[in-house]
This record gives sequence, C-alpha cells and structure tokens, in this order.
Amino acid sequence: METVVLEGSPNKKGSSNMLAAEFIRGAREAGHVVEIIDAAHANLHPCTGCVRCGYEGPCVQKDDMEKFRKQILEADMMVFVTPLYYYGMSAQLKVLLDRFCAINSSITRKNMKSAMISAAWNSDSWTFEALAAHYQTLVRYLNLQDMGTIWGKGCGTPSMTTHSPHPKLAYELGQKLR
Repeated sequence: METVVLEGSPNKKGSSNMLAAEFIRGAREAGHVVEIIDAAHANLHPCTGCVRCGYEGPCVQKDDMEKFRKQILEADMMVFVTPLYYYGMSAQLKVLLDRFCAINSSITRKNMKSAMISAAWNSDSWTFEALAAHYQTLVRYLNLQDMGTIWGKGCGTPSMTTHSPHPKLAYELGQKLR
C-alpha cells in the first residue's frame, strides 16, 4: 500500500512528528511505501475559494500543491499528523486540506484509507473532541476508510512523548495496515 503522511507541525522534532515517525517505521517494516508531505514547511498558499479548479483542478495558484496533488492521488492512504493547537489542527495542515478543493472529486472517488495522529500537552478527557469531530467529518465527506487514530494526550514535549505509550501505539498502527 502507498501511504502519504501529511505532517502539519512547524516543529520538525516535535511530538506529533515523533509519533508520525513511529507510524512510518511500522508501516515500512510491514512492507508499505510511505511518502511524507511536510505541509508546515512547504510553499503553500491558502485556497482563495475562486473554484476555477471546478473541484478537479488544476488550481490557479502555482505552488507546491501541484507536486502534492500527484503524491496524494497516487496514494492508497492519507495520514493526517498535527499537534493540537487550540483544540484543532495546525493552521499549516489546514491550509493543505483547504487546497483539497482542487482534487476533491478525485479523492472522493478513490475510497482511500486514512488515519489521524495528534499530540497535545493537555490530557483532559475532552482534549481531542473537536479535532476528532473534524477528522470524522473529513472521513465522511471525502469517502475515506478510517484505519485508526492516535490521540497523544499528555505528549506536549518530546520527552513526555518518549515516556508515554503513544509511540508504541503509532508503530503498531503502521504495522497493522492491510
């Protein structure tokens, strides 16, 4: 299976990317091909809502989305990776997702698999509720097959993450893909 990991953390060595690295390790060991899109450090502009793409592209903006379009549409699975910022995904990942406007129909037709990985300082029971609802809305809207989620509660720093069960859970999620 070809998987594209959509990383949205501006902190390359942060907790969410640490969890993503463990997922990737597990997926590769299970024989899957994994590519990473670093949305936080890409040349991506926000969607203008012009809809000149007709929901199928190409987008009128000329930035890294054309390269990402190819990677996403060639994949069988997308993994959304984000730190929890104000109880939602990072703005960097949101910019990439908003640009799905130009590939919306193609994603929906593919019936791709998906997963969500996120990390947060806060470990209250409700910490991930809004992000989980957003992710489930994406799954439904884009006709994705949810393969699992890793909610890294209490993973606000790399040392917190290392000493938590979440890296192992992320690795196991990558291992169990079929």
